Amino acid sequence: GGFRSEEAVSKGDFARGSLLEDSGDADVELPTIRHQPEGLEQLLARTKFTKTELQSLYRGFKNECPSGLVDEETFTLIYSRFFPQGDASSYAHFLFDAFDADRNGALSFRQDFAVGLSVLLRGTEQQKLKWTFDLYDVNKDGCVTKEDMLEIMKSIYAMMGHCTEPALGASAPAQHVELFFQKMDRNRDGVVTFEEFLATCQEDKDIMSSMQIFHNVL
Repeated sequence: GGFRSEEAVSKGDFARGSLLEDSGDADVELPTIRHQPEGLEQLLARTKFTKTELQSLYRGFKNECPSGLVDEETFTLIYSRFFPQGDASSYAHFLFDAFDADRNGALSFRQDFAVGLSVLLRGTEQQKLKWTFDLYDVNKDGCVTKEDMLEIMKSIYAMMGHCTEPALGASAPAQHVELFFQKMDRNRDGVVTFEEFLATCQEDKDIMSSMQIFHNVL
């Protein structure tokens, strides 16, 4: 449980449970990278990865996406491999939008993927929570409604499928959201701002624990 450890990438865990490589190839030694990722020095400055880690991540990214860009359809296909017990397409859509920082409909390694992954694996608690809030903020207007939260929660339950024990009923996502939203909407105006989200997560250990599901299913 909890956020992924800072050693996750360097130990190779990322290759076993990520978008980049199919689990069957995780232990295969890939050839030395021939082309450095564009702007390697800038990426070293913008992320908390080492040069070796960036090269490894870039190699995996190019292996899955030779063009250097991944569209939502491809992203969904790759991501769905890791959740065969459920339907990951809806969650993958929201995840793609959260990674697509420049909103151009495609993920590039340099602008979107490496930077987002650095936040999720190596960011501060507040940075991780901001990323999670942006995931919840479906229409990207800076506020999260109960409907936004329900869409995300339904997508997670659908993705986890029959692996949840005991099996959860159709009403479970709505019950989950009702509890969250009541705690987070501090001024009762029907929307949750990042300030409300941050304060609630930092003060409520149960909420913080639940938020970490996003990082555990990446």
